[in-house]
Amino acid sequence: MSGHRIFTMPFAKIYPAYIQKAERKGRTQSEVDTIINWLTGYDAAGLQQQLDQQTDVETFFAQAPAMNPNTALIKGVVCGIRVEEVEDPLMQKIRWLDKLIDELAKGKAMEKILRQS
Repeated sequence: MSGHRIFTMPFAKIYPAYIQKAERKGRTQSEVDTIINWLTGYDAAGLQQQLDQQTDVETFFAQAPAMNPNTALIKGVVCGIRVEEVEDPLMQKIRWLDKLIDELAKGKAMEKILRQS
């Protein structure tokens, strides 16, 4: 799957879609940011810098300060694909984020989304 189109897409193009998906279901941008921060280790300033620089998705994940050690707990299906079975490491990170945002939009509690309970 190397060279997939999404890898070179600016994260700043995808980010608004995550926010819109969450807000359509009564959730907030702050919750989306919390999920991104939990998954990648970016703080608010680091995330904003990545957005301002139009960093592509591949670089966004490559420069992530610290992927959360609990990512192995992210399981389920997103876009018909089981996230724990995705072989490409970068695509798996993208699918993890998609899955967490899906859970947010479906009304799951933040503690469960962030694998705290």
